[in-house]
Amino acid sequence: MPASSTFSDPFIAAAVWTGLAALALTLLLSLQIIGMRMTLSRRQRAEARALARWRPLLNAAIVGDAPATLPPLLRADRLPFLRLWVHLQGSLRGEAGEALNEFARRLGLDEDARTMLARGRRAARLLGALVLGHLRDRRAWPELLRLADQADNTLSLTALWALVRIDPEAAAEYLAPMFVEREDWALSHVAGILQQASGPAAAVLARLLPGLDEAKLPRALRIAEALRITLPHKVLRTALASAAVPVVIAALRSVLTPDTIDQVRALLAHEEWQVRVQAARALGRVGERADADRLVALLGDPEWWVRYRAAQALLELPSLRRADIEALCASLTDRFAADMLAQVMAENRPA
Repeated sequence: MPASSTFSDPFIAAAVWTGLAALALTLLLSLQIIGMRMTLSRRQRAEARALARWRPLLNAAIVGDAPATLPPLLRADRLPFLRLWVHLQGSLRGEAGEALNEFARRLGLDEDARTMLARGRRAARLLGALVLGHLRDRRAWPELLRLADQADNTLSLTALWALVRIDPEAAAEYLAPMFVEREDWALSHVAGILQQASGPAAAVLARLLPGLDEAKLPRALRIAEALRITLPHKVLRTALASAAVPVVIAALRSVLTPDTIDQVRALLAHEEWQVRVQAARALGRVGERADADRLVALLGDPEWWVRYRAAQALLELPSLRRADIEALCASLTDRFAADMLAQVMAENRPA
């Protein structure tokens, strides 16, 4: 059949042109992939050269042997250098970290980081915030405050971390109320950021707690718990006496001293089983030998979690030895209570 007659059929012609177009697109995609791989390969080689050039100098600075004269930092080396510098800072403390700070200042990287923070793309701003936090650069404070209020959680939390590094006391005054309000921020991140400002944060939280409404109080108490902050007795007593179950639960989790032990004992009989669970755990932390009978009574609670936490609390009581617990287990007449205590003892038996 002649070729002209073949292409005169519209269906065959459409199929041919569709195939040619697909082939052309495949070739273009292949060329693009090859180009991207070549670009990535060049970038990786350039980064490897930068690291080979600067890693020995940074290592020398860490041990206090930085050269008197530093080579210029090429523009292509800046990002690999900063990533390496931040990585090293994350594992250093004290004089070694300050030596790296001085090294970066000699290269003018504090100014570069402030420029990245103000005008860079997202990744550059994140890196700039990390650098300025490690440098404790007070001049970056206003820009970091602006970024801390961004909707981007990663960017805002990184800026908040940098603020704490720069000035823990001033940052605690600003951050503690914000962390109470921003429930979209995970408590683990909040605690990690405030860890270096736990003292100032404790003072701010103690001042905030009496004025908070019951909707915000549980989160504030959980922040105090995550930071292992010992709250003022008056604040804790008020929270333990609250009619709101979430507040009472959060307050029980914050009990670290025996000053409120009478309220904790009373809450062992609370109608809500979640409260009884936390009361048992709190008694395990601060209780006395005489509290063993109270915890034994909870071993007969209708809720499994209450029985389990009561058994754990018995093992945690500092005044009870292992032999005392074993004798107590043998004396129990309630089969469910005895089984629960035996299970927890087995879980805590030394390997």
